[in-house]
Amino acid sequence: MSGPVMPAAGPPDVIEIRGIRGFGRHGVFDHERAEGQEFVVDVRLELDTRKAAATDDLADTVNYGVVAEQVHAAIENDPVDLIETLAQRIADLCLADRRVSGTAVTIHKPSAPIKVPFDDVVLTVQRRAGESS
Repeated sequence: MSGPVMPAAGPPDVIEIRGIRGFGRHGVFDHERAEGQEFVVDVRLELDTRKAAATDDLADTVNYGVVAEQVHAAIENDPVDLIETLAQRIADLCLADRRVSGTAVTIHKPSAPIKVPFDDVVLTVQRRAGESS
């Protein structure tokens, strides 16, 4: 006789924070570093929220207000050349919370130095907990 049947793991629950805006000096060109520009970041956090739902306690989930503040600080501090580097930095901070099993980070650079009409430059990285960066 076997033990109780455990339900199959389903898709993760998701918290998304969209449109975190900050003024950064990221870019490879001198004018990008000197003048700066707006960056917009969306983050997706994958986690299991069942414990938080059962306890109704913020301590049992990810505080998305804190995550938003950390992302904002990453946008506005420590300039890097590439948005790929910025995206990885933000993914690492999202995965620092042990409850987050995966993340997607989208960086929007609507004022990128492109000489033709365009709407936006967008990079999305997806990372899983336990993967090395």
